[in-house]
Amino acid sequence: MSKVNELEVGVNYKAAEIDQFISKSDAVILSSNENQLFANPERQFRIVQAFEGYFEHSAEDGEKYYRTKNAYVIDKV
Repeated sequence: MSKVNELEVGVNYKAAEIDQFISKSDAVILSSNENQLFANPERQFRIVQAFEGYFEHSAEDGEKYYRTKNAYVIDKV
């Protein structure tokens, strides 16, 4: 398995490659496979969208904060 340094929109990756990437990156993965993303390391996923950040609501103070963190939407292939 080759080392994945970034995820590109439109490209398919094995779950094991995404796991290796996310373990070494400060990023968020949103998956259509819910909590089963890493259940099968050979399962392929396509990067559907990528964002440089996102808004997050704080339950503590009720405010919304923009987080500068790469976020990826992935879908089962």
